[in-house]
Amino acid sequence: MNKTASQQSNEPNLDLAKRLNVVAWILTVAVLSLVAAMRKIEIRLPDGIDMSFLPAVHASLNSLVAIFLVIGLIMIKQKNVTAHKRAISAAMICSILFLLCYVSYHFTTPETKFGGTGTIRTIYLLLLVSHIILAAVSFPFILFTWIYGFTNQVQKHRKMAKYVFPVWLYVAITGPICYLMLRPYYGS
Repeated sequence: MNKTASQQSNEPNLDLAKRLNVVAWILTVAVLSLVAAMRKIEIRLPDGIDMSFLPAVHASLNSLVAIFLVIGLIMIKQKNVTAHKRAISAAMICSILFLLCYVSYHFTTPETKFGGTGTIRTIYLLLLVSHIILAAVSFPFILFTWIYGFTNQVQKHRKMAKYVFPVWLYVAITGPICYLMLRPYYGS
């Protein structure tokens, strides 16, 4: 039986998924290794180059990720798969840009310490620690969820997205909150 191009495009592409899963694991190891090395390796920038603008960029990119995730959720609830894919692709692109900027900043700029005390410090640290842990843990699952969707493994995509989406959204929201809480201490 001959299948039309649209029928073929809706079938799961398991060969592509297998290859992308390998790439996802390689990316996971590479990204987590870079993040772990950020505070151990310092790259000196030439005089006149200042990366102090990047934390605001990080917060903006994370905010965009959150917005695109919510749009993606709304679109899939409305059964608009094309708009859902576009929104999630935009969230992925913003996340990639965030990672590149984040690693660049932390390899080249001294750490900024939170200066608040008491309850606000506890709240900040709880948000920061949960943000960091969930970002690290969710990273490969975000990739696999995207791979399932991209390769038309719809049932696996839905099943995984049910758990991955709220974690990814939490990470995307708490990043800018931590930035705003830390903002008064940049340059101190």
